[in-house]
Amino acid sequence: MEQHRPGRAPTAVRARTTHVIGGRPWSDPVLDQAVDAVHDRYLRVGARALAEARDDPELRSLRVEALAKAAVGSGSYIEALLAEDSSNPDLWLWLGRTRIEEAWRIRPDARARAVQAAGYTAYTKTMQKARDPLLNASRLWPGDPVPWEAMLWLALGLDADREEKDELWRQAYRRGPTLYGSHVARVVSLSPQWGGLPEEMFDFARVAMSTAGREDPRSALLPLAYFEYFVQERQGIIRGSSRWFSAEECRDVEAAARGWFEGPRPHPRTIEAHNIFGAAFHLADSRRPARQHLLRTFGRPSSLPWSYLGGNEVGQYIKACRHLNITTV
Repeated sequence: MEQHRPGRAPTAVRARTTHVIGGRPWSDPVLDQAVDAVHDRYLRVGARALAEARDDPELRSLRVEALAKAAVGSGSYIEALLAEDSSNPDLWLWLGRTRIEEAWRIRPDARARAVQAAGYTAYTKTMQKARDPLLNASRLWPGDPVPWEAMLWLALGLDADREEKDELWRQAYRRGPTLYGSHVARVVSLSPQWGGLPEEMFDFARVAMSTAGREDPRSALLPLAYFEYFVQERQGIIRGSSRWFSAEECRDVEAAARGWFEGPRPHPRTIEAHNIFGAAFHLADSRRPARQHLLRTFGRPSSLPWSYLGGNEVGQYIKACRHLNITTV
């Protein structure tokens, strides 16, 4: 959010102006600097940022996800760091998560797999290469839930059987019962588009929400579950109707939003949660709460849920902001 100069009252227009920064849904200047450094192939800066978060699973989960996306195509540089320090759990975690992100980047469209066999084979091999690094990370730092969160995405990408997914979830939950990232992975794993049942997915989201404290952003799992449901069960509305949510579903999201307060020390995933709630209210034609939540994203759209709308996530975010009279630059 653009700030006014000291001694100058903000105008209504200035208060609504948002500078958009794509691909960085967080409020973490250390992570911003580390991602920039990794893009420039200074990977030691990323390794240091990850090491600093070793005792904070929520921050560690956020940072390794962001640093892995930044390191796509640079896995050999992480391997070089591991050659110097093979007992470092941060580096093994980073390498494993990077390979998962690299695999997702080359995953063929499901409808075209029959004619893209070679591409799908490459995708599968890349995804499988993530397993050993993540197991090494979990062995070297046994209490860390973040490698198990990453393995939930690995199992999803490899279309593992339900027993394996359930066991990975148990391992992640035992080590981090409130970890936001692993809960998101579990919601997606239980969704209809990945072979799950809507009732089970919604039950999971509601139970997690009911056990969350006031400042715990897991309340956003409920609108996330709705997006997962819409993608599979209501595909026509994505291209057609401007109103995704029924009145009853909107009340459901409103109740979830009322149960969450970001507090004086925002959670590392706060901006992601505001994106999910803001998008949900926007698509439910609830302008006031949509605007309130999107203003709290400070111009930082997250992949989920904007990527569900099709096209570029930044473009979808900007479109929503303009509809809500939030000027973007």
